[in-house]
Amino acid sequence: MRKSFYTVVIGVLIILGCGRENKIPDEILNTEVDLKVSRFDNEFAQASPEDIPKLRKAYPYLFPAPDSVWVAKLQDSLQFELREEVRTEFADFEKELADVEMLFKHIKYYFPKYEAPRIITVTNDVDYNNRIILADSLLFVSLDNYLGPDHKYYGGMQNYIAADMNRDFIISNIASAFANKVVPGPKDRTFLARMIYYGKILYLKDKLMPFHSDEQKITYSKDQLAWAQANEEPMWRHFIEQELLYSTDNRLSLRFLDPAPFSKFGLELDNESPGRLGRYVGWQIVRSFMEKNEVDLPQLLNLSAADIFKESNYKPNK
Repeated sequence: MRKSFYTVVIGVLIILGCGRENKIPDEILNTEVDLKVSRFDNEFAQASPEDIPKLRKAYPYLFPAPDSVWVAKLQDSLQFELREEVRTEFADFEKELADVEMLFKHIKYYFPKYEAPRIITVTNDVDYNNRIILADSLLFVSLDNYLGPDHKYYGGMQNYIAADMNRDFIISNIASAFANKVVPGPKDRTFLARMIYYGKILYLKDKLMPFHSDEQKITYSKDQLAWAQANEEPMWRHFIEQELLYSTDNRLSLRFLDPAPFSKFGLELDNESPGRLGRYVGWQIVRSFMEKNEVDLPQLLNLSAADIFKESNYKPNK
C-alpha cells in the first residue's frame, strides 16, 4: 500500500471531517493495522484463459467452480462489459483505501483483539444483497454494486435500492458488516428493542467512522437526513400515541426498520419520508444515553434496550 498517499488523504479527512466528531485522536491515528488489499476484479479482467490456474492458486476460496466456468466468464460479452464499467469507475481507488485503513484503525482501537481481514475487491453480477461479505479473515467488496445510482445496470431496480449503490457508501457498508458481528441481536421482540438494536449499530458507526457524515452512516441522502431531523418529534409522538414501543407486531419492522421507499405511518406525509426511520430514532436514543452515561463501547453493545431507554431520558428535537 502507498502509505505516503494515505497519510495525505487521512490528514485531509481530519481537517474536513463532517461527522459529529471531526477530530481523530492521535492514539487512533497511531494505531497500527496490517491491511492487505487485493484487486481481484482487476486481475481477472486482465487475465487470459491460461491464467486461470494461477488465479485459482492465489484465490482458492473464489474458485469452487471448474476452470471452464471461469473461462466462459472471461469470454462472455456481458461479463466483459461489466468488468470494463468497474475498471472505469474504480480506476482510482485510493480514497476508498485510505478510508478503509482509517476505519480499521478505529476498529483496532476499540476492539484491540480484532485483526483486520484481507480485503478483496470483486464483481458479483450486481448481487446487491451481498455487496459486502465479511467472513473471518476475508472481506469481499463487490465493486459492481457501487457504480452510482443512475447507472444503466440498476435501471430495473426500485429507486430506493439503486440510491444506495454509490461508492460514497462503501465504508458505511463495511462498518455495518463489522457491526453485525459484534452487536448482539435484540433480547426481546418489542419494537423498542429492535429500534435500539439498529441504534447501537449506528452509534458504533459514530465511533468507527467519525470522518464520514451522518447521511453516509445511515445511507440517506442529505434531504432524507434533513427530513428525519425536522420530523423527529412528530415521529416519536406517533410511536407513543399509537402505543408502538412495546408492541411485538413484526409488521412494524416492515413499516419502520427494513429497507423501503418510505416509512409507513399511515399519513399523507408517508411518501415524503425516507424508509428505516425507526433506525434513525433508535440512533438518537442511543446517542442520548451515551451523552448522559459513562459507558464504554463494549458495555453499551451488551446493555438491554430497556436499560438504555430508561437511562437515556430521550427527548426528541422539535
